[in-house]
Amino acid sequence: MTTLTFAVRRQDPELVGPAVPTPRETKRLSDIDDQDPHRMHTRTAFFYRGGRREVDDPAAVIRRALGEALVPYYPLAGRLREVAGMKLVVDCTGEGVLFVEADADVRLAELEAATGGLMDPVPCMEQLLLDVQGSSGILDCPLILIQVTRFLCGGFVFALRFNHLMCDATGIGQFISAMAELARGLPSPTVAPAWSRELLEARGPTPSSLLSCSHDAAMPLTTTAPPPPVGGGGGDMASRAFIFTKADIAAIKQHLPSHLRDKATTFEVAAAAIWRCHVVALDPPSGDDMQQLGFVVNVRRMPELGLPAGYYGNACVFVMATATAGALRDGSLGGAVELVREAKAAATAEYVRSTVDLIVLRRGRPPAIPEGNLLFVTDCRHAGFFHTVELGWGEPVYGGLMNIYQPGAALFATVRNGDGEDALVVPCLTLPRPAMDRFASEIEMLVNGDSS
Repeated sequence: MTTLTFAVRRQDPELVGPAVPTPRETKRLSDIDDQDPHRMHTRTAFFYRGGRREVDDPAAVIRRALGEALVPYYPLAGRLREVAGMKLVVDCTGEGVLFVEADADVRLAELEAATGGLMDPVPCMEQLLLDVQGSSGILDCPLILIQVTRFLCGGFVFALRFNHLMCDATGIGQFISAMAELARGLPSPTVAPAWSRELLEARGPTPSSLLSCSHDAAMPLTTTAPPPPVGGGGGDMASRAFIFTKADIAAIKQHLPSHLRDKATTFEVAAAAIWRCHVVALDPPSGDDMQQLGFVVNVRRMPELGLPAGYYGNACVFVMATATAGALRDGSLGGAVELVREAKAAATAEYVRSTVDLIVLRRGRPPAIPEGNLLFVTDCRHAGFFHTVELGWGEPVYGGLMNIYQPGAALFATVRNGDGEDALVVPCLTLPRPAMDRFASEIEMLVNGDSS
């Protein structure tokens, strides 16, 4: 990645509210929403080449679509408040979300060249989504901040920051998709939003008596990244992107026993491979050190929970695969894949209900710190089809969450190569520099068929 700097001229931020009056009411968040680790803002961005709608200004089109989308999604135009029992609610005030229009003296091609194909981290991303003073709090603050920045070439970036308490990646992807449909001229979003947060609330006033599943005592119940890993050769850190084409995944699957090759999903194979190579690269001093792979499971499609289509709240639970460093290092990739599959299978509807009860039981306590080394994988490839959000200028060159990179975390996103084929990308894996060299070597051996 090369160094690139550029200037951005921003207009004054404005509040954009629903295009027509909306209900003035208070809505409770679910207990899955209402977790301390969700008290954060998450950023996403979409880069477009432009050129197909020269007569239209993207900022004006997006501003109009935003106001229209906030009519059915009116809670997003409100403000969070805290009520009795530390419970969070949305005061649906209709005050609106923050919108900033900007121009940058840079071309999209220059950003692509600087990032080796336009992927996270993007140079000067803080300029393309500048924090508006007083907007980054959790309570009594706008729930969304949007900046639309035009480039010299006619392309533009649509960047958005959202309060994680209101939505997970799939939920905000649904809202963005609704905006995109309205921007293209559809009369209403294809998917109608559904609130229904009461379906993910604890089952009683004393949830400790209702816990029905085993939960790891160190389970952080969060979708944020864990503490940095230990080991691996000091504090000189290196970051690197890894792209896995369909052919690469097929090659990695050849290391699996035959009964797993057809059953294992791309996520299971990629997560297991990265986990195992991560451990080998860090080379923990003791073969008995515990290694954990954490990820979240989307529970929207569990019929027992009854979540309606269009549910845009947080609907994921944390699961974890665990093994000793020695078992991962000396075992097979197939064994690691089996551990990932077992962790996923544990996320039943009853596990979800028990997790919700546990969240309420822990409310107000300090967050649990995982024991041992934890690699946290966030899979955003299917979250609202970020890479296909079409505002009227064609699909984005890149779309997805931004700046979700730090030691101990791996983001899965989608990129499209020059042949139009989708590939899985880990945009910015971060490791101590000697460990990064070993990690890259292990991945290369897997893809080339030289490792078990």
